[in-house]
Amino acid sequence: MTPAADLSVDLGRLGLANPIMTAAGCGGYGVELSSVVDLSALGAHIVKSLAIFAHEGNPAPRLAPLPGGMLNSVGLPGPGVRAWLSEHYPRLVASGAVFGVSIWGRTVDEYAQAASVLATGAPEVALLELNISCPNTEAGERLFAHDPAATAAIVAGCRRVNDSPLFVKLSPNTDRYLEVASAALEAGADGLVAINTVFGQWFFDGRPALGTRRGGGLSGSQIHAIALRIVGELRQRFPGIAIVGVGGIANVDGVLRMLLAGADAVQVGTANFVDPRRSQLIVEQLSGYLRSRGVGVLRDWIDRQSRLDRSVPDGG
Repeated sequence: MTPAADLSVDLGRLGLANPIMTAAGCGGYGVELSSVVDLSALGAHIVKSLAIFAHEGNPAPRLAPLPGGMLNSVGLPGPGVRAWLSEHYPRLVASGAVFGVSIWGRTVDEYAQAASVLATGAPEVALLELNISCPNTEAGERLFAHDPAATAAIVAGCRRVNDSPLFVKLSPNTDRYLEVASAALEAGADGLVAINTVFGQWFFDGRPALGTRRGGGLSGSQIHAIALRIVGELRQRFPGIAIVGVGGIANVDGVLRMLLAGADAVQVGTANFVDPRRSQLIVEQLSGYLRSRGVGVLRDWIDRQSRLDRSVPDGG
């Protein structure tokens, strides 16, 4: 039997067995996917965003399937960090999965409170993802991720109370994402996640598709090209920083495109709603793809392709 390829990747202080992660919000709060997915086979499983408080989220309908994607206004419902620790955390630890937790809040202090509780109550958490960019909260378009100073304050507050690797999830809905990324890194973030969903709207039979009239966040293949462009810009600006690419990844081709754009790892989101097994299947297919081309180590393939890319002149 041909051995599996070495898919290991490094995200700064964090090493993963492979670059495939679930995206926050698309795999539940704990082991909900474990009946169809071996969570320990993934690079990491990212828990749906939690706040220091319990939250109901937005009114239904919250999801609308679209051609090539999905619109959502779920609004970050959740049990709160403390309830999660008692209800979900023990089973995640027992699953053997590497996992991170996405956190959010309405104020800088609420982020810090959530990070502090996790620091003392969840030592097995591999990383914290700071969701400062969800478009489906009462903040509307006034997102922390659109303000470098607010972003820096959140990162600094979480850094003071939690030593875990901190990754900041960026918004594509601002032209300041490079400034925001720089502010996050200067304040103590370990890495970046790009991108969150894109502001969107849709109508069915003349009525808004979602329960909030302002629309929601667009995800899926329709935003893949946007995500690739932003990841590429981030890599050019921050060459040594860990970057996780997310947006429209549904197969091995999407993974490879994102890695070539400059991501160190990727997250699979909307595709999990189509097939909950998708993340693990991509891990298996990625290994098979490399072996079929005589490549035993993912890093070697990326380096080879990057050399070829540098040989192609920029367009005028």
